[in-house]
Amino acid sequence: MGKVVLVTGVARQLGGRLVRRVQRDPEVERVIGVDAVVPEHHLGGAQFVRADVRQPAIGRVLAEHAVDTVVHLDVTGTPLGAGGRTSVKETNVIGTMQLLGACQKSPTVKRLVVKSSTSVYGSAPRDPAVFRETTPPKSLPSGGFAKDAVEVEGYVRGFARRRPDVAVCVLRFANILGPCADSPLAEFFSLPVLPTVFGYDPRLQFVHEDDVVDVLRIALHEPRRATLNSGTFNVAGDGVLLMSQCARRLGRPTLPVPLPAVTWVGSALRTVGVTDFSPEQIRLLTHGRVVSTTEMRRTLGFTPAYTTAETFADFARSRGEGLVPPQALARAVDRVGEALGASPTAPGGRAPDVPTQSDAG
Repeated sequence: MGKVVLVTGVARQLGGRLVRRVQRDPEVERVIGVDAVVPEHHLGGAQFVRADVRQPAIGRVLAEHAVDTVVHLDVTGTPLGAGGRTSVKETNVIGTMQLLGACQKSPTVKRLVVKSSTSVYGSAPRDPAVFRETTPPKSLPSGGFAKDAVEVEGYVRGFARRRPDVAVCVLRFANILGPCADSPLAEFFSLPVLPTVFGYDPRLQFVHEDDVVDVLRIALHEPRRATLNSGTFNVAGDGVLLMSQCARRLGRPTLPVPLPAVTWVGSALRTVGVTDFSPEQIRLLTHGRVVSTTEMRRTLGFTPAYTTAETFADFARSRGEGLVPPQALARAVDRVGEALGASPTAPGGRAPDVPTQSDAG
């Protein structure tokens, strides 16, 4: 008998892609997709069950299908359809509590994979250069999706203590980008002009949506080594990009805003529904965040197919040209930099090389 895998959050593109991919694995017998919303995309041969993870009915789904592997993807920062921030928080936090409660009572569940985020580390001026999985944050997130992710991980740790027989794998993803990316940061980079924080050029990391599907597939299977039985892993593409490099590669001009006024700009953008420029995202775009992926490679045995730069390039191609062609924008910035005595970028508008994660530690 093969695995019986239940995946939550299948109405989103990422969940749908994982469901379709997992069905091709010879070790998997059946896949059950769960969501409160009927997906608009096809799920292949998987069985779809319309169920809200915030309700106790999720326990009946686990029991009825004798599920042994649960992949919890219904932890997100953006609403689906008409839902707002309140609905998102309830799904993230209350939904996770209900799901874990159901898993705790289920005698068949043997493996749990949870989608989390590197936003649990927060973004603060005194942050370390590189966060490892064991590095405590200097300043815990105070709200938004980042706080949800912190609470979710807390509940998962409690579940792992109560059910030590269940292998628990938590994947902390960096900012997910790609042609089908659905996130506040993807919306931000789609703006014609990018508001930035005056005087700051944060370091950013990205992970490609294809790599997200691949590492989730690896995590839901039995480990090749005993040390992989449970654990928390940072997942990101190699290398980093500066915000200024991102803007140039998109061909979008930036609008530097003094730090005290950034919150007002964010509120205005949220009010008109342009993008979710939350306080946590403002902190990320001010101080940045870089994580170590050593454990992902060494213990999880996963090497992303896309670097951070390649991930962003694929995302940029899907968004089309910006207001200014990247080459023209690069030349203009180079001329300004030379006039101010700054070091110009490399020929062809390519930004200077940035150390890889292995270089950073």
